[in-house]
Formats: sequence, structure tokens, C-alpha cells
Amino acid sequence: MQVHVETYIEEGGAEKLRRFYLNGRPIEVTENIDQWHGADYRYFKVRGSDGNVYIFHRNDVSTEWALTMYQRSRLRGDGDP
Repeated sequence: MQVHVETYIEEGGAEKLRRFYLNGRPIEVTENIDQWHGADYRYFKVRGSDGNVYIFHRNDVSTEWALTMYQRSRLRGDGDP
């Protein structure tokens, strides 16, 4: 899966995700839920405009992004449970 992520720096200096693209499909970030990091990596847990929750991994050395977790929303608004 092809992943592209756009970030921004908030007023306090923390990096946050703004939007991401999965196979070219744009998804706005509606909530930056959590993030954690190590010496050369970061994880970002976010909620997308589609209601789903995503965890992204960024390798700080290569600056490559990967989607490591996806949780589909239980309430999709289209009649699905």
C-alpha cells in the first residue's frame, strides 16, 4: 500500500498529522490521538475523517512512512453497524 503523510508543527512544537493518502485517496486527520517515539522512529495514532483509527510508523533516518494498524469505525453512517 502506498502511503503519503502531511504533518505540521503545533504551537507547542509537537509534530502532528494533518492528512494522509492511502493509494492516492486523501483522508483528513480529525484527531491526533497519541504518539510515541524511540531513538530513530515515531508512531502516530490518529482518527481519520472517515471515522477510522490509524497508526503510522515513520523511520526518522529514511523518513519513510508505513501504515502499521487500521481499525474500522463501528459507526460508518452509511447503514452499516
